[in-house]
Amino acid sequence: MRVAVCPGSFDPVTNGHLDVFRRASVLADRVIVAVLINKTKSSLFTVEERIEILREVVADLPNVEVDSFYGLLVDYCRERDVPAIVKGLRAVSDFDYELQMAQMNYRLGGVETLFISTNPLYSYLSSSLVKEVATHGGSVEGLVPDAVLGRLRAKLEPGRSD
Repeated sequence: MRVAVCPGSFDPVTNGHLDVFRRASVLADRVIVAVLINKTKSSLFTVEERIEILREVVADLPNVEVDSFYGLLVDYCRERDVPAIVKGLRAVSDFDYELQMAQMNYRLGGVETLFISTNPLYSYLSSSLVKEVATHGGSVEGLVPDAVLGRLRAKLEPGRSD
């Protein structure tokens, strides 16, 4: 069975992420979307909320599951016998960083990294940019799955503290 993991913070998940998940689901028998738990980074959505949203948006992909992890991705892969990581690349700047990570993951655990070039429709898109636009009242419709839109508005609504 071919198994791959798509790791990230997904705060929030974007249509660019979803495109990578869909494309990976054709290449692997089983795809794990793994949410990184980063205790030092402030996130808009909790890990639990991100997992809930991700499960909702991949529900139509029967070979895709959602999980979370803390620590090194290569350890997560080793513990679950996952031989491959799938990463989306938007630009050359992504490649520079991701190549180093891929080489380190291979060195530490023999885990291969497969790069999927981002659909040009989403090449500029990032979770950070989505949050910035939404924070300032801009529309992010079409940039994130519908399951994210309402939750994003609720989080960023003036006067809300949750």
